[in-house]
Formats: sequence, C-alpha cells, structure tokens
Amino acid sequence: MSNGSSLGDFFLLPFANKPQLQLLHFSLFLGIYLTALLGNSFIIAAIACDHHLHTPMYFFLLNLAILDLGSISTTVPKSMANSLWNIRTISYSGCAAQVFLVLFLFGGEFSLLTVMAYDRFIAICRPLHYGTIMGSRACARMAAAAWASGFLIAVLHTGNIFSMPLCKGIVVDQFFCEIPQILKLSCSDSYLREVGLLGIGACLMFGCFIFIVLSYVQIFRAVLRIPSEQGRHKAFSMCLPHLSVVSLFVSTGIFAHLKPPSISSPALDLVVAVLYSVLPPTVNPLIYSMRNKELKDALRKVISWIFFKSIKIAFALHK
Repeated sequence: MSNGSSLGDFFLLPFANKPQLQLLHFSLFLGIYLTALLGNSFIIAAIACDHHLHTPMYFFLLNLAILDLGSISTTVPKSMANSLWNIRTISYSGCAAQVFLVLFLFGGEFSLLTVMAYDRFIAICRPLHYGTIMGSRACARMAAAAWASGFLIAVLHTGNIFSMPLCKGIVVDQFFCEIPQILKLSCSDSYLREVGLLGIGACLMFGCFIFIVLSYVQIFRAVLRIPSEQGRHKAFSMCLPHLSVVSLFVSTGIFAHLKPPSISSPALDLVVAVLYSVLPPTVNPLIYSMRNKELKDALRKVISWIFFKSIKIAFALHK
C-alpha cells in the first residue's frame, strides 16, 4: 500500500473467528469497560465534589482518572464493536486517531505518575515546605506539563508514522492500531526516523523511571526514620497505591515491548496488549481506593447521593 493510496481501511486482529467466541469477547470487554468507566467516574466525582479532597495528591489523582478513562475508551469500544458486528476494519483516519490518542494518554499518564512521585517525595521528605512548593499554581503547571508532554509525543510520532509509505499490506496484527505493528507495514528504508524517535522517547521514559526510583529511595529512607509505628504506617499508606500503579504500568509496558522475539506470537502479543492497555485503567481506581479512608468516605457519599437521587426520580416517574 503506497503512501498515495493509503487512505483505505486497515484490518485489525480479531480475538476469535467463531460467533460464540466473538460474543464472549464482547461480553468480557463490556464488563471490563463498564468497571473502568464506573470506577474512574466515581473517583472523578468524589474528588470534584468533596472539598476535603481538594489537595495536590487528589488533584493529580483526578487527572490520572481522566487519562485512564480516555485511554481505555480509545481502544476497547472499537474492539467491542468489531466483535459484535463481526468486522475487522478500521479506517485510515480512525487508525491515526487511535495511535495519536494512545500515545497522548499513555505518555501523559507516565509523565503524571512522575509528577505524583515528586508530590509524595515533597510530602514526606520536605513536609514543612510542602504548602509552599506544591501550591495550586505549581500543581496546575505540573499537571499541564504532563498533558503537554503526552500531546507533544503523540504529535511527533503520529505525524511521522502516517507520513511514511506503507507497502507491506493493510493487516495490523493487534486489536488496535499499535506503533510496532504499523511499522511492520512500512517500507524497509522509511521506518528509521520512527525508530530514532522511539529511541529518544524510551530514553526520556527511562529518565522518568529513574526519577521515580530515586524519589522512592529517599521516601523509604525518610519513612524508616519516623519514630512512631503509626507515622510509618500512614506514610506507607500514602505511597503504596502510587507505587503499585507505577509498577503495574511499567511492568506490563516493558513486557509488551521488550519481550524476547523467540516467545512472540500473535496470540501472546494480543494477550500482552490487553494487559498493558486495558488492565491498568481498570484496576487503578481499586488500588487507590482500597487503603484510602478519605477517598472511601467520599466515594460512599457520591454513591449514596446517586442511589437516593435515582429512587426519587423513579418515584416521581411512577406517580
């Protein structure tokens, strides 16, 4: 497929060919998507509505929930629709939009996780200066920088990939438009620029990862110096959810893109892509709310308000 005639459809990899298995895939993805949708929406509503949660930590968590909501909405609904209607196609513009949004949202999320590590570092290692350093303007700038970094990454990669001639077919061996799979369709000499950009991006991500690791080394040193067991427990409770989310995000991403070629297969690539693109946005709300009493209380208030409001509306309609 030449660059001049590349404005047709791509074919995505199906999860199954039998109608019964396609329906099972649709049902599974629907359950996962609704779980992620409700979990992240409740987190956003709880933080927005409860003034006790209007702090830097929860402000960044709200941004994380928005990014998670966007990332899972970019890939899962299209895959569900393909299974439901027994089709495999995605338009050229739809594929470009998927690549852009996946890069934008996942790039922004990793940048935001780096900012959240800095927030935890200041809260535990520099508590007396926390209010000064993490003021509302500073937090807004950090969040904006995280979103902007994702946007810049997405623009560079998407513009470069879809300016290349694609001459090796139109079949993308993944359930969404993923960069490594699209690069396989490019002409032999045209993908070197993208490989260079990917290398630069990998170095920047590695730098962010090192920053997170060094921040937590300092955090754990500070926590272990806290004399009271209650103080240590509180500090660990503040950090463990974020550390769990970072570990999940990084481990699934590394395994997806750096696994040995000898064990690679379309089926394994499909499963691994689900792990890194679908699992984190689904379980992140659970990880953050599991050990956080303030967030749990706020979530109960939101759910109770929705429940009683629904009952009132139902009674009004019945009358």
